[in-house]
Amino acid sequence: MAAPAAEEERPRAGRGAPGVEQRAGRGGGDLSRAEPRRALPGVPRPERRASSGDRCGLSPVRAAMTETTRYSGGGFVHIKNPHLEAMDEDVLYHLDLGTKTHDLPAMFGDVKFVCVGGSPNRMRAFAQFVHKELGLEGDGEDLADICAGTDRYAMYRVGPVLSISHGMGIPSVSIMLHELIKLLHHAKCRDVTIIRIGTSGGLGVQAGSVVITDRAVDACFQPRFEQVVLGDVVVRGTDLDGGLVEELLACSKDIPDFPTLVGHTMCTYDFYEGQGRLDGALCSFSNERKLEYLQRAHDAGVRNIEMESTAFAALCGLCGLRAAVVCVTLLDRLQGDQIRASHAVLQEYQQRPQRLVAAYIRSRLGLGAAAGNTRPDRH
Repeated sequence: MAAPAAEEERPRAGRGAPGVEQRAGRGGGDLSRAEPRRALPGVPRPERRASSGDRCGLSPVRAAMTETTRYSGGGFVHIKNPHLEAMDEDVLYHLDLGTKTHDLPAMFGDVKFVCVGGSPNRMRAFAQFVHKELGLEGDGEDLADICAGTDRYAMYRVGPVLSISHGMGIPSVSIMLHELIKLLHHAKCRDVTIIRIGTSGGLGVQAGSVVITDRAVDACFQPRFEQVVLGDVVVRGTDLDGGLVEELLACSKDIPDFPTLVGHTMCTYDFYEGQGRLDGALCSFSNERKLEYLQRAHDAGVRNIEMESTAFAALCGLCGLRAAVVCVTLLDRLQGDQIRASHAVLQEYQQRPQRLVAAYIRSRLGLGAAAGNTRPDRH
């Protein structure tokens, strides 16, 4: 099916609109007055790229040209790639699925919620928990891994909910999201909500707190995701759905046994040096410099740190998916680097985002959020 046509939207000053791709021109001139170049029929407009001088401490990238996800498509997932329509078959290699080998509309057409997280075991446990929360028949122990033909990712279907692992870091989550978004498009899914549930390091919040991300920022505290395309840097906005943030926060009121808050999430390319840890194989900075950096992040509104949120927010936003990030903090990084909590404590922490998101799904399905107070089985 052809991708719905995008509608033009005037860029907003100061920050990118949700789902907006921002492109910077070369040379650092005033891009706000730049005239877009004429696009060829069926081919995306030429992209403006980020100047090499645009990094931490300098002005954020200004919007020269935007692509918005507001389109007239009745809630269908929007694919921003004209080449796909000319393909005979689309092989979703890393998911072990394809448009000729599988009936994707029959398998996934009525999916309304997609939940993604790093660990295959955790996402299987979440699927089993949702099975119980939705009151479906059986005990959920016999759930089949839809991606069993590959060892890259795991995927489970429970009623209207899809539970998928994405591995660790931006490259892994990006590969999964490209193929997942195409899957939802080929399956003709409508009005899909996608939520990342995971773990993170906290900033100035107690271990075990659940952070609902209102904005994903990079390691320079800017709401952007930088992707190298054909040797150039493309800058994309990372805003998330504000209404979904409020809905999740409202659901947290029914689960009072752990703290839930809203804040910025900082996404890095690395667990050690990239997050200012002193305990990696390499370290070229002092404890004082580390704490100064983390304090600046906290002052900028960052409340947790992980390694997927900017790519997740950018891809989902550009393709018209209502998206959120919900992560538990395993420690306060202002107090230390190593995760020293016991296995049992960490297991319980990891269940907290699952409980909140399950309560949200129940609420959206008209089942009430109260059952979210139960705990998933431990795996």
